[in-house]
Amino acid sequence: MKRNPRAGIWLMILAVTLFAIQDGFSRHLAETYNVFMIVMIRYWLFGAFVLIWALRRPGGLRSVATPQPLLHLARASLLIAEVCVIIWGYTIIGLIESHAVFAVCPLLIAAMSGPLLGERLGLRGWAAILAGMVGVLVILQPGSGIFTPAALLPFAAASMFALYSVLTRKASARDSSFNSLFWSGTIGAVIITAIGLPQWEPMTGLDWGMTAIYATVALIANYVLIKCYEVAEASSVQPFAYLQIVLVSIIGVVVYDEALDSHVMIGAAIVIAAGLVTLLTTRARAAEAG
Repeated sequence: MKRNPRAGIWLMILAVTLFAIQDGFSRHLAETYNVFMIVMIRYWLFGAFVLIWALRRPGGLRSVATPQPLLHLARASLLIAEVCVIIWGYTIIGLIESHAVFAVCPLLIAAMSGPLLGERLGLRGWAAILAGMVGVLVILQPGSGIFTPAALLPFAAASMFALYSVLTRKASARDSSFNSLFWSGTIGAVIITAIGLPQWEPMTGLDWGMTAIYATVALIANYVLIKCYEVAEASSVQPFAYLQIVLVSIIGVVVYDEALDSHVMIGAAIVIAAGLVTLLTTRARAAEAG
């Protein structure tokens, strides 16, 4: 497919807008119902979507055969755990602080890529990662009277998603991007169903409607993101992914009456700046290698 960076940027903006809306719905639903049940319903749609997509491809289900099933099992398990933990974090510390901490994820990916993928980061890259960790400390304020262990939930989620991302890159050496998506959706649906069904709670008609919207928005957001990476290099669109923090903050303030504290804004700014430095460093190394 022909590269179109401008289209990729707009697709990324659309994707993060949808992700922000998804997160707004997930906080409301998880405050009312069990987190596992909400994620399970979302994964039912996700799993059905990739299964139908696979069946329509040449070769059907044979086209998604994989030589590395255990790797995909690990990826799917990490993604399920990450989704549940970050949504749990929304209900305890809110959308704004959760996303401010979760913004450290690209830095964690860069840090993990060295030992797991053999990539070299260099002194400037490691300095940026260290700066990002300082930004997280500014947000969390450990040692202060307002710090709680629950504030570590989004950092745990970011760590799991970073490892999931690195393993996905590792899987791409032998599997297509669709294969990785298929196994994340189907294996994930099986895992979360086993966990979520025993936690089932009756839902009102209105909340069923909201859950359907939540699951649909999540599915469309992931599909748009896939299309974004099809038409543009990740390095050219990744800076626009940070727009999600702004959009989530608006939802947090307007819908949930969350406070936009100065230490959270300062810490998030440090984390984002460190992430952009890491991105530029990685891009420069790729250009040198190319």
